[in-house]
Amino acid sequence: MTSIRARLRRTPVGVAIVIGFFVLGLIGPWIAPYDPLAIDLLHEYEPPSSAHWLGTGDNGIDILSALLHGARLAAVVGLVVVSVSVVIGTLLGTWAGYLGKLTDHVVTGIADLVQAFPAIVLNIAVLALVAKPGLMHLIVALAINGWVLYARLARAETLTLREREFVEAARALGVPTREVMRRHIVPNLLGPLVIQATTGLGVVILAESTLSVLGLGPGKAVSWGALLDQGTADLLRFPHVALFSGGAIALTVLGFNLTGDWLRDRLDPRSR
Repeated sequence: MTSIRARLRRTPVGVAIVIGFFVLGLIGPWIAPYDPLAIDLLHEYEPPSSAHWLGTGDNGIDILSALLHGARLAAVVGLVVVSVSVVIGTLLGTWAGYLGKLTDHVVTGIADLVQAFPAIVLNIAVLALVAKPGLMHLIVALAINGWVLYARLARAETLTLREREFVEAARALGVPTREVMRRHIVPNLLGPLVIQATTGLGVVILAESTLSVLGLGPGKAVSWGALLDQGTADLLRFPHVALFSGGAIALTVLGFNLTGDWLRDRLDPRSR
């Protein structure tokens, strides 16, 4: 098992999966053969056929079309949540690590408070405040605790970087704090942050699917989690619905994890 994982880390298999995911997210709705919300009660839960390559689900929806539309939703949610989390986390983490003292205590205290709650519980609590959760509510719910990991990573790296010779030299020359952070601290954080953000995309997609399974997805939008929820409702009789939707989620998350490992081997010399 270890040798298989090592081989996958050395080859860009995950990168190919991730590229395929984003390509489908971009063009999926345009190449989908059917409207994923179209109701066809005469063809409910049909197995794969020439008319419906992956079969049909509840109300006769075409599973392939639903997966293609759901890929765009997953891509949008993943990119927006991770982007917001990286920006907020990096800003707070670098300021906490570089300035220390009160700033560090406040940021780490807030991070500890957020992490005191299980992520899924906090996500559900935020969405429960809204009568009809939409896409923006889902993004806020996922980002409200997503920034913590990036803040801790940025803080830890900054604590090391601020003691490096080139940073001390910049301070000795009277370079303003903002410039020191912009020129010397943040650029050296990009490698670890990119690696973490890559695996973080898979985590966000999995979290979005979980919330959709629980009925807290973005309204009427087609999502992989909602499709998986349909499949688990009648798993023994019609396993193809859960198989294809769950497989799409698992393959995508695996792709991001493998890509993160692949990037780590190339960007982090300590892992070689």
